[in-house]
Formats: sequence, structure tokens, C-alpha cells
Amino acid sequence: MARTAEMKFLELIVLKDDISPVVEYIGKKRNFQFVTKRNASASASKSKGDSDLKNFSADAELFSELKSACLELQLDTSEIKLEECSSPNDAERAEASHIISAFRDLKARNESANEDFVRITDARKEALSFANLNVPYSDLEHLSFLSMKIGRIVPSNFDVIRDSLSGVAEVIALGDDKSRILIASSKKARFAVDTELKKYGFTPVEIPENFTGIPADVLEGLNKELSETRERLDELVVQRMNFIDTHKDKLLRLLGDFSLSVQVDVVAQSLESTELVYRITGWIHTADIPAYMKDLDALTEGRIVIRQYDVHEVMDVMSGKEQVPVKLHHGRFVKSFERMVFSYGAPIYGTIDPTPFVAIFFTVLFGIMFADLGQGLAFVLLGVLMAQNVVKVGNWNKFAPIFIAIGLSSSIMGLLTGEFFGTERVLEPFAHWVTGLFGTPRAPILHLMPSDDPKSIYVMFGVFGVAVAIGFVINTCGLAINIINNFIRKNYAHALFGKNGLAGAVFFWYVVALVLRIVLVHHKIAVYDIVIICVALFFAAFASPFERAMSKEKPIFENGFGAYIISSVVELIEVFSGYLSNTVSFVRVGAFALSHAVLNFTILTLTNMCGGVASPGGIIVLILGNVLIIVLEGMIVAIQVIRLQYYEFFSKFFHENGKEFKPFVFEPISGR
Repeated sequence: MARTAEMKFLELIVLKDDISPVVEYIGKKRNFQFVTKRNASASASKSKGDSDLKNFSADAELFSELKSACLELQLDTSEIKLEECSSPNDAERAEASHIISAFRDLKARNESANEDFVRITDARKEALSFANLNVPYSDLEHLSFLSMKIGRIVPSNFDVIRDSLSGVAEVIALGDDKSRILIASSKKARFAVDTELKKYGFTPVEIPENFTGIPADVLEGLNKELSETRERLDELVVQRMNFIDTHKDKLLRLLGDFSLSVQVDVVAQSLESTELVYRITGWIHTADIPAYMKDLDALTEGRIVIRQYDVHEVMDVMSGKEQVPVKLHHGRFVKSFERMVFSYGAPIYGTIDPTPFVAIFFTVLFGIMFADLGQGLAFVLLGVLMAQNVVKVGNWNKFAPIFIAIGLSSSIMGLLTGEFFGTERVLEPFAHWVTGLFGTPRAPILHLMPSDDPKSIYVMFGVFGVAVAIGFVINTCGLAINIINNFIRKNYAHALFGKNGLAGAVFFWYVVALVLRIVLVHHKIAVYDIVIICVALFFAAFASPFERAMSKEKPIFENGFGAYIISSVVELIEVFSGYLSNTVSFVRVGAFALSHAVLNFTILTLTNMCGGVASPGGIIVLILGNVLIIVLEGMIVAIQVIRLQYYEFFSKFFHENGKEFKPFVFEPISGR
């Protein structure tokens, strides 16, 4: 059985002048997990030279400016591959400063033109508001019986103000957009009008004395100025596009280089250091060390000290202060199931890697519950398109092998059940050919659809029997992994005793074997059967004092003999119910297989009711029904398979969590 990948602790002593290229190399290799001390950041900041800090500050500022420029120009920064970038030199810093300066100038001219456009537009609106005022406003204002007010409002408030002042004042819109109004009321009502206007944000406009309206030449001048400003804005849009065409590649390249530089400097500041050297420590897969040593020696021209330590040579690990990170080493297919394992927890370092088991069990169980050749091929097609990046669904593309695997599994089961997008007729020739090799031809090979045939009940029980048998295999594998893991970790007490130890496994295996003997060969229960079951059950349920004795823990009865008896009786019940529920739980596999067949049968029946595949209505029902099954039932089946893995398989051996190996990688540039 495969175990977690072998790891080693690496220590690098690097000269100050070499630290940036070394950290850059580590980030690009993506296979080294840093281990830093808590006070490392402070010590590094104190020891880092003033010139280094200035360079870091300058690079960080340039990175910020470049990122802002890319965001404002709407450049897609996801195109940047940091693995192909490198820390900038002085020439690239000068180039970045020049491009940023040019962008600032373009931005300033664009902002100035926009401000002019807004100012002139507002002035023109103001002018249009008073274009028809031919009587001097001062004459209106000095009327003895009339109070006049002119001001600005939010256009949407015009109707509300007019309704609220109805019968008190006359509200007149000045201009087409209703942003400026004239209010005429009796002087007696002016205070009430003022109070009401304040509610709606009325802003009075100062009108010059003897103002009689806007001359035509003023409006003409404003229109001309507005047209010229529009032309400036159009010209700036062209300049902006030319700027993007000219500098896009340079901007993205420089942004990647400076992002790399900033991240390298952040890491360097977190390391232990003196005035001359840095100390890098961390975990790495043993197989990667030879290449590391060769590459780093060449990179620094021999100016580096590299030490490697086995796990048992690391004091923090031996004292229990630190866990060895767990890395799983797989091919592409099994690797796609790693996240399913880590979402539950990381295995303990050095123990059995459960991922290959998960890959096999998930694929088989999904295929049994989702048996249909056509629908399975739809999953295969989706997986292939995802693998080729024709269909992009974010981080889900890395799970393409899973879609291909479950599609193939479902397709194989579909061949056996004769289902192709819910119909059995398409695969009848294949079923007749296969069954004809062994006797009388029939279709399908394995009949799951609802049928009047009395023998179909035996098929149903056969499906449930296969499901329970698979459950037995999965439970057995979980128990075996738990026993082996405990032996590997020299935890012999838990390996031998307890519900999931060898005692519990013997009880489970012997009871299943006994039931099969009784059913298949009509075996009668003998005295030795009872003795073996009772002994195994005793050490499975009453394991606590034996475990404590083997571990040399005292007292033997931790909470007293009475508490021990009570807890052991409860454990006895749990052993019975646990193994029973763990086995019966897999009946759901057969139930979902039958329900899938019933759903296909229902869709096919509805299709025939709508005229069959020869009619447009029938084709629509068939297509929509199959899409619903693939999406909805596909999700439900996947959830059920994951549940069986977590509760029936992982629960046997996942009693402690390890620490997942998370190598240092350069963070991608976020946002557009």
C-alpha cells in the first residue's frame, strides 16, 4: 500500500546578495514549505540594509502604480504567468517609471477634459433655464404681492414639490430636465414655501441685478465650447487606445516582474538573518532534493550551504511541537481525488495514503448508482473538454479526470442495464450478442427497469446484495488501514483492541463469514463460533484497560471500575449498531441504482405520451428530462458517494489529522 510521500527538513544558509534569486527560485519550483520563527520578521527588518529597504519600498510603489494603471486601462492581468517573470533590474525600473509618467499625463489630461465637459454642460443648462426670461428678474422680485424664487433641485423631486405646494405656490420648470425651477407664491405664504422647499434640497440661485435672460451669442459660445470639449474627449479616447496598444505587453510584463519582486522581498523580510546571511528552513519532498542542491549551487556559484535532516533528526518534530507536513504523490487520475481527502483531513505523516482507495470506490459507486451509457458518455465528453480547456469552469478544470472516470463507470454499467438516455432499445443488439454467448439471448443483460416479470424481484435483491458486498469491502479496507497505521506508528494497543482495531475487525469479519456459511451451505452455529465471536467482541468493547496497560498508563481503570463497566456496555451496543449501520448503509447504493432506472423510465414514458422521439414535443421532453437527470441526480449521487466515503470509510482510521503540505508559491495578481 502506498504511504504518504517521504519528506525531509532542509536548511539553507544564503548570502545577503543571493537571497532574492534563491527565494525566486523556490517560489517558481513550488515544492518547498517555509518554516519561519515568530520573531524572524523583526530580526530581518533590523538587519536589512537601508538601501535594500529603499529598493523594496520603491518596487512596492512601482508595483502599486503599475497595477492601478492596468486596472484603469482594463487589462486582463490573469494572462500574467509569474513563473515566466523575473525580478526587475535598474533598466526595468526606469522603464516602469517612464510608462507610469506617460500614463499619469494621459490620465490628467483626460480628467481635465472631463471636468471641462461637466462645467460647460452645467453652464449651458443654467443658460437654457433662463433663456426665455425677458423681464428683468429684479422687477419680479420687488412685486408687492408676489414672492419669486429660482433654484436647483433633484429632477426626480419636481412632481413631489409641485404636489406639496399645490394651492400655495406655482412651480414652473426652467429647462427641459427639471433641475431648475421657479416658484411663485404670495408673500404671505413665502415662509411656508421655504420650509417645504428645504425638505427637498432646494438650493437658491443668485440672479444678477437687471438680469433679463441669456443673450443668443452666449448660448452659441457655450455650444461651440461644448463641441470642442467633446472633440478633445474623443481624441483622448483614441490616445488611450493607442497607449494600450503600444504599452499593453510592457505593462503586463513589468507588473509581473514587480509583483514577483515585492513577494520575494516580503518573504526575505520574514526570514532569520544577520547583516551578511539569511537562514531558510522548511520541508521538501525527498525526491526533489538532488535537483534543488544542483540548481541552487549553480545559481549562487557555490555560495550556499545546504543541510538536510531526516524527520527523526528534527527536534520540534520529535518533541511534538511540529507535525511533518503531508504530501501525496500520485498520477493525474488519483491526484484529482486529493482534495476530497484533504477536505476531510490530512493523513498523519508516514501512514497509509487513502487517496487511491477513494478514487476506486468513488468511481465504482457512482457508476452503479448512475447506470446509463448515454448519460455516462455526456460526463466523459464534459471531462475531455475540461481537460483540453475548451470548457473552462474555474478551479473545477483540475477535476476533469474525475468526470471522465465516473462517465466511463456509468457507461459500463449502462451497457449492463441496457440504458441509453433512458431507453433500452438502442442497446438491445449488444445485449442479445453478449447473452447469446452464454445461452438464450435476452435484453437487457441486467434488468433494472420496472417490469411485470416476477423474476425482477430477484434482480432487485441481487442489486442490494452487491451493494452490501461492496460496503463490506470498503469497511474492510478502512479497518485494515487503521490497523496498519497504528502498527506503523507503534501504537500497538489501538491496533489490537477497540472497535476499529484487530479485535473489532475479527468480530466483523467472522460474523459476516458465519452468516454466509449459514445462508449458502446451511452451516449450524457451533460452540467455537460463539467463543470466537465473544472473545473478539470482548476485546472490541472492553478494550480500555488493555489499551492503558499496553501503553503503561495508570490507573488501569481511569474513572473507576463501575464507570468502566457502564462505558463498556455502551461501547458493546455501539459495536453492534455501528457495524450493522455501516453495512446496511450501503443498501442506499442499490436504492439509488433503482431510482435512477425509475427516473429514466418516467422520462421515457412522458416522451411517449408526447408523441415519442418522432415528434418535436417528445424530443424536447426527452432532452430536458435527461439534462435534469444528469445535473440534478448527478449532484445527489455524488453527495451520497462522498457521504459513504466520509462516514463509512474515513471514520475507521481518520482519528487524528495531520498537516497538509502547502508549498510556497507566488500569489497571482488579483482583479482585472
